[in-house]
Amino acid sequence: MNKRKNSKKPLIFYYAIVMLVMMVLNTFVFPSFFKKQITQVDYGTFLNQIESGNIKEVEIQENQIVFTVLSDEDKDELFITGKMDDPDLVNRLSQHEEIKFLSTIPKEMSPIVNFLLTWIIPIFLFIGIGQLFSRNLQGRLGGNSMTFGKSNAKVYVKAQTGKTFADVAGQNEAKEALTEIVDFLHTPEKYREIGALLPKGALLVGPPGTGKTLLAQAVAGEAQVPFFSISGSEFVEMFVGMGAARVRDLFKQAQEKAPCIVFIDEIDAIGKKRDNSGMGGNDEREQTLNQLLTEMDGFDGSKGVVILAATNRPETLDKALLRPGRFDRRIPVELPDLKGREDILKVHSKKIKVENGIDYNAIARATSGASGAELANIANEAALRAVKCNRTKVNQSDFEESVETVIAGYQRKGAVISTQEKLIVSYHEIGHALVAAKQKNSAPVHKITIIPRTSGALGYTMQIEEGEKFLMSKEDLFNKIVTLTGGRAAEEIIFNSITTGASNDIEQATKIARAMVTRYGMSGDFDMMALETVSNQYLGGDASLACSPEMAAKIDVEVLKIIKDAHDKAKNILNENIGKLHELSEFLLEHETITGEEFMNVLELPENKYDNMK
Repeated sequence: MNKRKNSKKPLIFYYAIVMLVMMVLNTFVFPSFFKKQITQVDYGTFLNQIESGNIKEVEIQENQIVFTVLSDEDKDELFITGKMDDPDLVNRLSQHEEIKFLSTIPKEMSPIVNFLLTWIIPIFLFIGIGQLFSRNLQGRLGGNSMTFGKSNAKVYVKAQTGKTFADVAGQNEAKEALTEIVDFLHTPEKYREIGALLPKGALLVGPPGTGKTLLAQAVAGEAQVPFFSISGSEFVEMFVGMGAARVRDLFKQAQEKAPCIVFIDEIDAIGKKRDNSGMGGNDEREQTLNQLLTEMDGFDGSKGVVILAATNRPETLDKALLRPGRFDRRIPVELPDLKGREDILKVHSKKIKVENGIDYNAIARATSGASGAELANIANEAALRAVKCNRTKVNQSDFEESVETVIAGYQRKGAVISTQEKLIVSYHEIGHALVAAKQKNSAPVHKITIIPRTSGALGYTMQIEEGEKFLMSKEDLFNKIVTLTGGRAAEEIIFNSITTGASNDIEQATKIARAMVTRYGMSGDFDMMALETVSNQYLGGDASLACSPEMAAKIDVEVLKIIKDAHDKAKNILNENIGKLHELSEFLLEHETITGEEFMNVLELPENKYDNMK
């Protein structure tokens, strides 16, 4: 546990320091600012000024004599001299009628007023200023003693989320599971009549960008009930106990506004498994989790308070949080399939102006594995490209280019690549495409280009499946590795050399081959033995070996054998079609970008027919 140090001295200590400084200033410094300029002279000078008639006014005080002179340049200056035992002073002054003189009666300020002005008002003034700065500082730290434990949940009353199930596409199964919750919030009596209880909580689980938050908002919009939205990280802040207090306050507000929906996004921030890694029972996150478990047990689900939570790390959540009675349902929000991607593209295309006849199915096939957020980004990129091309509507080419932009980045039109490097890239990409075309059950080639992209790719070959595949056979995976090795194989055959252009191909081929051995049981030596475990399946799927070092060495040998066999097969395919490799590479070098249809037209021509066509 990360312990935060509290201030060593209380705030009142700093108040005392400020007040002490103010007292010193008030006693010794401030009075001098309000005094007029005073010049001290001797008594003889004072008498000489009387005799010469230069004195204007004289004030005889108890211990001193204050006088002013007639000179204009000294009109704002006061002169003082000590009071002497001079009985003739009044006579001297009387002889000069132009001199005004008086003896003042000392007036003392009321002790109460003096005390108020000197002590009380400055103290209250600086206490007020201190409180102002204190609130500002504590506000930045996340709260103060008066707002400690208040929930920061954003409340959307009724349909203010602005979302309904019509705004959610590609998640039909998840919507169907949530429809029952909406129906209960609308008509709870028919469920109570049969004795059914509304699930207290539903956990939305899936990769980032699949629409978990959007689904929660759509449920609130459909049910027309208040919607509390808060992130799990907002419960855990600087002060110990604040998270638990905020959980209590959140559930208190929810029960006051029942029926309603409470949505906790990224619940793994507070719901991680409890273990012995902390420094004791005062761990803030653990206290917050314990309070959340208690509150979920304590509230009455029949009142219509539904807890929705979202996470992309379900394996890290505490088992007590997932048990029935808390989160009764686990609703997968997976990456959309082909039909789902097509529907998502149509939903987002309603927000932009598009031409008639857009083939959304072709775009959906080209975006296998894309999330809803990525598809929304593709639609927006298409609209941006249409504006850049001075068009008022988005056409098919805008969507196709936006797919490539999201996958490989923008075109590097200003990149200067030598003719020799372009030739190597051309043979490399045709090597991929030709190997893919000559294998059975490989995805058709959709596009080949040697135009560099901002991702670092100097070219790429795009393959698009005709339909959606949910299972991959051993032959399918091996053929995919063969296609990945086709680019390097073409370089070896034509140039008798190799380049760094195959780095990404090598990474992908190795990953597939290792998965075949360790996870899919596609090796004769290891049969169906699990040799690898995958964690964070929704966040990239980090894999770690679950075997001995000796077994790991054997795995490496088997993976290498698969890749070598695939590499040899790719070489054989290219050697058998060496003429077409030259023709297609020359064709690609000339045009820089060719479609899958153009590729197949040249491939199906008789040998050397392409040269005659030129």
